Amino acid sequence: MTMRIYGDTKSGNCLKVKWTAQQLALPFDWVEVDILQAQSRTPEFLAMNPAGQVPAVVLGDGRTLAQSNAIMLHLAEGSALIPGDPFERAKMYEWLFWEQYSHEPYVAVARFHVLYLGKPVGELDAKLVERGGAALARLETQLKQTPYLVGERLTLADIALVAYTRVAHEGGFDLSLYPAVKAWVARVEVALDIH
Repeated sequence: MTMRIYGDTKSGNCLKVKWTAQQLALPFDWVEVDILQAQSRTPEFLAMNPAGQVPAVVLGDGRTLAQSNAIMLHLAEGSALIPGDPFERAKMYEWLFWEQYSHEPYVAVARFHVLYLGKPVGELDAKLVERGGAALARLETQLKQTPYLVGERLTLADIALVAYTRVAHEGGFDLSLYPAVKAWVARVEVALDIH
């Protein structure tokens, strides 16, 4: 059985799983799940993933896995996307944990409110905007020092963080304020062959 990835192409969390599979040349079938139409809340979907969230995968052996970073880590096990050096691997994990706690809840949520709920940027919660800006500034600090988040080469950290960073402008964030981030986004998009 070919692996099936259930995801919504509007979601950076879903796209990063898709991009990881593509980067690793893993065969998969993409199953579009429109979260705005509550398609992740159907009895069939909930039987597969009781959390009712995308992405989710059904692996070739029929086992299921959810949570984007867990899926990426599983798919990339033993590949060059996960550093062999223990400290560099830990730094990659650091970025993955930070992405879900300090980046995605602000940058992605601002984007969702503006792009899909039609909220004007000026009406976004000030803390959301402040924390999203702080996340982009943190990326800028690192990317002034290294071409990728964990040094000289692409890792899962870059794939995870580029997903929503590349579309941060859709949530009202001005990426021209972060030139190192903009250059990194371009590098990662070329490496992943996404546009």
